[in-house]
Amino acid sequence: MSLYHVVGFCLKIGQLFWMLCCWFLSWFVDDKSPLPVGSVGDPDKTKTMKKKNNHKMCFFWNKISTSGLKIPAFSHHLFGSVRFGKTWWRKVVVAWVISWVLFSFWTFCYFSSQAMDKRKETLASMCDERARMLQDQFNVSMNHVQAMSILISTFHHAKVPSTIDQRTFSEYTDRTSFERPLTSGVAYAVRVLHSEREDFERQKGWTIRRMDSLEQNQVHKDDYDTEAFEPSPVQDEYAPVIFAQDTVSHVISLDMLSGKEDRENVLRARKSGKGVLTAPFPLIKTNRLGVILTFAVYKRDLPSNATPKERIEATNGYLGGVFDIETLVENLLQQLASKQTILVNVYDTTNESKPISMYGSDVSADGLEHVSPLNFGDPFRKHEMRCRFKHKPPWPVLSMVTSFCILVIALLVAYIFYATLSRIHKVEEDCHKMELLKKKAEAADVAKSQFLATVSHEIRTPMNGVLGMLHMLMDTELDVTQQDYVRTAQASGKALVSLINEVLDQAKIESGKLELEEVRFDLRGILDDVLSLFSGKSQEKGLELAVYISDCVPEMLIGDPGRFRQILTNLMGNSIKFTEKGHIFVTVHLVEELPDSSDVSTENTLSGLPVVDRKKSWQKFKALSSNGHRSLALAPSEIKLIVSVEDTGAGIPVEAQSRIFTPFMQVGPSISRTHGGTGIGLSISKCLVGLMKGEIGFSSTPKVGSTFTFTAVFANGMHSTERKSELHNNNHQPIFSEFEGMKAVLVDHRSARAQVSWYHFQRLGIRVEVVPCVGQALRFMKTCSTTVNMILIEQEVWNKEADVFIKDLLVHSPKLFLLANSIDSSISDTLSNIIDPPMLIVKPLRASMLAATLQRGLGIGNRETPQQKGPPALILRNLLLGRKILIVDDNNVNLRVAAGALKKYGADVVCAESGVKAVSLLKPPHEFDACFMDIQMPEMDGFEATRRIRDMEEEMNKRIKTGEALTVEESKRSRWHLPVLAMTADVIQATHEECLKCGMDGYVSKPFEAEQLYREVSRFFNSPSDIGNGMEEELETKERNSLKMIVGKRVCI
Repeated sequence: MSLYHVVGFCLKIGQLFWMLCCWFLSWFVDDKSPLPVGSVGDPDKTKTMKKKNNHKMCFFWNKISTSGLKIPAFSHHLFGSVRFGKTWWRKVVVAWVISWVLFSFWTFCYFSSQAMDKRKETLASMCDERARMLQDQFNVSMNHVQAMSILISTFHHAKVPSTIDQRTFSEYTDRTSFERPLTSGVAYAVRVLHSEREDFERQKGWTIRRMDSLEQNQVHKDDYDTEAFEPSPVQDEYAPVIFAQDTVSHVISLDMLSGKEDRENVLRARKSGKGVLTAPFPLIKTNRLGVILTFAVYKRDLPSNATPKERIEATNGYLGGVFDIETLVENLLQQLASKQTILVNVYDTTNESKPISMYGSDVSADGLEHVSPLNFGDPFRKHEMRCRFKHKPPWPVLSMVTSFCILVIALLVAYIFYATLSRIHKVEEDCHKMELLKKKAEAADVAKSQFLATVSHEIRTPMNGVLGMLHMLMDTELDVTQQDYVRTAQASGKALVSLINEVLDQAKIESGKLELEEVRFDLRGILDDVLSLFSGKSQEKGLELAVYISDCVPEMLIGDPGRFRQILTNLMGNSIKFTEKGHIFVTVHLVEELPDSSDVSTENTLSGLPVVDRKKSWQKFKALSSNGHRSLALAPSEIKLIVSVEDTGAGIPVEAQSRIFTPFMQVGPSISRTHGGTGIGLSISKCLVGLMKGEIGFSSTPKVGSTFTFTAVFANGMHSTERKSELHNNNHQPIFSEFEGMKAVLVDHRSARAQVSWYHFQRLGIRVEVVPCVGQALRFMKTCSTTVNMILIEQEVWNKEADVFIKDLLVHSPKLFLLANSIDSSISDTLSNIIDPPMLIVKPLRASMLAATLQRGLGIGNRETPQQKGPPALILRNLLLGRKILIVDDNNVNLRVAAGALKKYGADVVCAESGVKAVSLLKPPHEFDACFMDIQMPEMDGFEATRRIRDMEEEMNKRIKTGEALTVEESKRSRWHLPVLAMTADVIQATHEECLKCGMDGYVSKPFEAEQLYREVSRFFNSPSDIGNGMEEELETKERNSLKMIVGKRVCI
């Protein structure tokens, strides 16, 4: 691994920590911005300044964090993709772990030593405190003993006779014992020379006794017998005790110089003139360890610089204070709250090799010991206090927790570090694999698209010949059986084309390449077209097929009309397929005016048969709240439609309702055998509804029927002036002015059906009065003040009350129209018996069909001229009369089909078999008015041919503009642009886009029909003014027999 790789990785890791820091600081930026100075007392100013500061800080940190995001891109650009070796980074992780283990051990040792130092400081403080208190109290007692020595010198030796005796001394010492809390007793021994011994003993009345004999044989005070003790041996001088406190009165008459410890103590005291301590020894009688403090009592005041000899000669006696060390220290420790915390030992360390224990025990502790020196005023003797903790030190929890946490954090960091490296390595490998898979997927997608295009082209090309020739065969003289065979073949071919279109749409949806158009279209015209598509089948079955669009829905919308028509076609096709009686009812409303369809009665339906509750079909829509109102906000220019398709068919079984929108799934095998179909129509419809920002649902009950409901979002296609006019007048403007102001009477006892009929007639501008029976209609016409222009009677009412109507018919009655679902023999027989039979209007009702029928029945509007009279075929031949059209296709069958279809409309057709020949024919100037160009051709395809044609036209237009080209055609064409229409079997989106890109003006998909070719090419010609009703009827018949509709560049199933 190179240095560049290491630096690149460091940049990645640094960017990670940088982002974490920015994320952490963002909490403080949002919540803890300081108040600006000078804003106190002004809430508004404070709030404003705080917002400004927050904004500045947020902007600052956002800028920093944003710049941090550029680090990976910079590192990737500079160092490329880094591939990490597992062995190298494993060594790095191991080194990291080892270093942090050592660091955690050092941390443990450091914190432990800190705790130990703290423990030592605590022990030293406590020990020094006890030593200081002991030393202070001892000094106080020592001062009092020294003061008593002065008292004895003054009142005993300086007074003759002495003012102090044993009783006085005893009472005084007892009363002043509180001033000497550390002494257990005080005694005074006078200095007696050997020459004075006899007089002294005779004066006192007792014999001077030996101290050492009493020390060797401890006796109780009550057992004292003065005669039992040995007299003090002969020596130069004696120091018998003459005064003693009651607590030590057993030492009276004892010679202090006869005891080993006391003798040394007395001699040092009179020689130094200071208080002198004895070594620790068992006290007489109590046998407790103690010391004696001795002061010499002199005859007179001595100067501070007196010699030892002078001091010895001036000595009168010796005053000693007895100290019980154990009791002394015990009382001292009881005064402290932390008595039980430490162990205290007091030692006499005059002989350092053999220290004497004065207090305490040798109980083992934690080994930690502190020594505090003690100064009791005797420079010859050395004392010290040794302190130890009574209990062992506690576990170093803080040290262990800290070191453990450091170790855990280090291990976690190492794990994160290693996991990050492993993840980066894995992600890089996955990315590499994904790149390979992406390339394979793209290649597979391209192959799939090419396969679909090829299959579509290869299937549609021969199908175009089959259907085209069948269509041309239908225009020849055939008997009834032959016509039936031809229609059957046509239906089978169209079913195959429909299946191909559905499979292509499903492939587009799965690949995510299905896109919607945004064009302005007439919603009501779309519904009329769909009704025309299914009018033949509904009339064959005798079904009531109707559409109702709310007045609140705008006339024009902006969206994809082809896909909207495809959804309706799929839903209505299923309804037609599975409904044998009753009705199929399509309603369109705005979501804001959702109709309340619950509790729908039988009499309130279109056919009188029961229907399902349509409200259940949209109750699961997420975009609608529980009360049915819109819950998602739309843009001001957007509207949301809710479309319902209601039928009274067989319904959907409950067990099959969960898979109704699954592709290629049928309700059951029997259904597929009976009704056919691929099972992908509803799946495609659901996907299209999703693209339109809507939802789809259904409600179905077996043997009752089904209702499918979907929503779709469109833009309002009405201009502002049109919207104002629409708001001013809820009724839409009539589309045929010749019917405006007319009045009609509609006889229908079903309110739902009457409302649909009223809707379609009012679209023409006709005012309709609805009555339930013929009698009321006749009475209304007699009493009506205005003229009634027509009477509209439903077939169901006519069958019941035809005789009554004929009997009571007025002489000058208005024109009678009969509304029927189909033409049957009973209606024909009834109408043949009437002198002036009513005109039949076959449902479903559409605006164009109604207008044509009413124009013929009332004798108004565009009437046929003598030139127009004749068979429909003769009329169609005038539509493209005088138009010269070039057809380019390498397939001879397609040439014959297209030429035959256009010649049917009177066009002058020229055929070309290649793109090269088409370019030569269309080199300006030429006489052609339009061109149908195949796309896939050998030698030169349609795209390249169109580009060359456009280049030639552009060159000619430049020459005309500069005046270089002045021909006889100048008066006819000032600019060259021949309409070129693509004619291909490819229906994929890429082909559409390529057609527009190369300069084509339209698109016709194979297999095509004569009406399709005419509609596409007629968009570029001025329509002749003499088109009559015969042409409309012919086209209407063609529409009813068609199974597909072509609009723009879409093929809708």
